[in-house]
Amino acid sequence: MRLIMKVLLDSDHVSTAIDHLYDAVRAELPTHMPVAVIGIRTRGETLAHRLVDRLRSDLPDVEINFGVLDIGFYRDDLSLRRGMPLVRATEIDFELEGAWVLLVDDVLQTGRSVKAALTAIHDFGRPDVVRLGVLVDRGGRELPIAPDFVGQTVEAPHKARVQVKLKETDGEEGVYIIKA
Repeated sequence: MRLIMKVLLDSDHVSTAIDHLYDAVRAELPTHMPVAVIGIRTRGETLAHRLVDRLRSDLPDVEINFGVLDIGFYRDDLSLRRGMPLVRATEIDFELEGAWVLLVDDVLQTGRSVKAALTAIHDFGRPDVVRLGVLVDRGGRELPIAPDFVGQTVEAPHKARVQVKLKETDGEEGVYIIKA
């Protein structure tokens, strides 16, 4: 099977999308309650880290916690995947009770990863608010989940996969559509 990979966003457009995502989050960020930014492994983690660095720089008086969430065991398609899931550590070493949480992922499609992440977060505590920020919303929901903050909305055929590449994990920046 031959895969066709097409550029949806080049590095400049990824940078602009991250700026849009940051600006939207920054405008809604509360300063009167604990704030936590939690990235879904792997690229959600990288994006969350970038957002936290900027927020901490712009808002030095606001305590902003950073965490990483692995959803491997929380996925509803675990039994459908071949082999054992790759499970890495979740890093949430702060209190979630009463917090305003920003959950960050790279691409939102079906909503199933977000559902898994919400279940996982609640194993660590009960935040007052959970908001969802994604770099790319490509549509195609199977669950009633919508992002609160979006860097860029793209259109992609239902069967195609949208892949984000970031320099920290992939050595390059871009968003690609992959068709079989």
